[in-house]
Amino acid sequence: MAMSATEVFPIGILSERSGVNIETVRYYERVGLLPRPARSSGGYRLYQSRDAERLCFVRRARDLGFSLDEVGRLLDLADQKSRSCRRVHDIAAEHLAEVRMKIADLKRMERVLGTMVKTCAQGTMPTCPLLETLALGPAAIPRPFVQVGALKP
Repeated sequence: MAMSATEVFPIGILSERSGVNIETVRYYERVGLLPRPARSSGGYRLYQSRDAERLCFVRRARDLGFSLDEVGRLLDLADQKSRSCRRVHDIAAEHLAEVRMKIADLKRMERVLGTMVKTCAQGTMPTCPLLETLALGPAAIPRPFVQVGALKP
């Protein structure tokens, strides 16, 4: 669906075109990732194609796991006339390192869970080793898994 440069449309159309939920669009406006749109005489938000393009940028970056802060920094760089590829590279490289750490943690978690599932006798023992391991809490689970999701301070 082509959009002309002067075409204006409401938030529902923006949501459909971008694949972003209406409430998420409003949230992105509140946190400054999207500019506040013009309003109709009735008070409805009116968007233009550049807003849809920006929202698609935000959605793609979020799909790749960039934080809202990182997306904001990338948008700031994209908005500059003279762009610094080095700064974009640095943001992406930092994010890639975080992704790789998460993948390593998930692989370790997979091994631990695989071992726990193998030790489970599927109901033929009086106690379940899987439940016992989980009941013991963080002390029974190798250290990297206690911190999964807490990779950034």
